[in-house]
Amino acid sequence: MPYPPTYTAELVTDEGRLAGLAPEWGRLYGRCAAATPFQSHAWLHAWWRSYGTPGRLRVLLVRDGRELVAAAPLTLLRRPVPALVPLGGAISDYGDVLLDDERGDAAAAALAGALSRAARSALIDLREVRPGAAAERVWDHWRGPRRRVPDSLCLELPAAPLPELIARLPSAKSQQRVRAKLRRLDALGVVSRTVPPGEVDAALRRLLELHRLQWQGRKVTGEHLRTRFRDHLVRAVGPMVRSGDAVVTEFRMDGEVVAVDVTLLARRLAGGYLYGAHPRLRERKADVAVMLLDACAEHARAPGRSTLSLLRGDEPYKHHWRPEPVVNQRLLLARRRTAPLLSAALCDVSARRRGKELLRRRQERKERTGGGGT
Repeated sequence: MPYPPTYTAELVTDEGRLAGLAPEWGRLYGRCAAATPFQSHAWLHAWWRSYGTPGRLRVLLVRDGRELVAAAPLTLLRRPVPALVPLGGAISDYGDVLLDDERGDAAAAALAGALSRAARSALIDLREVRPGAAAERVWDHWRGPRRRVPDSLCLELPAAPLPELIARLPSAKSQQRVRAKLRRLDALGVVSRTVPPGEVDAALRRLLELHRLQWQGRKVTGEHLRTRFRDHLVRAVGPMVRSGDAVVTEFRMDGEVVAVDVTLLARRLAGGYLYGAHPRLRERKADVAVMLLDACAEHARAPGRSTLSLLRGDEPYKHHWRPEPVVNQRLLLARRRTAPLLSAALCDVSARRRGKELLRRRQERKERTGGGGT
């Protein structure tokens, strides 16, 4: 579809320019209903400072006159094929672009055209695109070869208070069990409070200390223990708390902080991103999952917010709440001359999927034969 001739595109490759985009990026973010906190300026700029490779920044902007109406926050990767991928990387549960909802298809068409020109000899590889994301509108306007493949599984609940979530459980016995866990938390004197903006940085450092303690001696996501992740989290979440895109909750028992949680907030969804809990909570028979869900469900309640996302991962404890499985998509977009890159990327996707399946089967055999396993 043609778009207004007043639309212009700009490719930002300088970190200083990315930092300076915060005010207008925030306004566009607020006009894109599908946006998640992983597309906020604070999250993306903090990620670039911790994980970005100098010379690889590729942020595409579309303006109508001076007003920003579309943006694609990307970085250039060389392997396995040259590709423009979303900023945020593996520590972000959703990847997307931003589109001004009031501009309709015009902004999406303009961004699709600008992406095609900016890609040159690279593939555009949009990972972890949630159904209904703004990137799907760009997909609709893409004029070259394209493929859509499944990405990570997310589990979602309605954004409702905990009593309503308990009522979703399949039996009266399971409902009674959760209520007993809530009474146990009360008996232990566990109390929560929302951390004010001025105390967020210290609370996040405490969270990461507790996270390390709770996983000591067990398999853990190693990235969460690294300095670059700590720096990213502290840089990102403080501004996000001030703008209403995140909330940090502390839990105390016997006057001591025993758990800290980060919940990310967007117009349509909320999601518990990361927490740290002292092992003493489990030793005292406190159900940490119920404690966290209770707090997260309270934060999720807002007009227009319909989803409480458990984010990526198929952990068994999540299924106790009967969540809806929602599969993110990977959108692969090529120009006609870069179609071979699309084929190569699809081969890589297939090979990785087969590798994961082989590892899963091997692990199941180990567990059946008593050969160990995590």
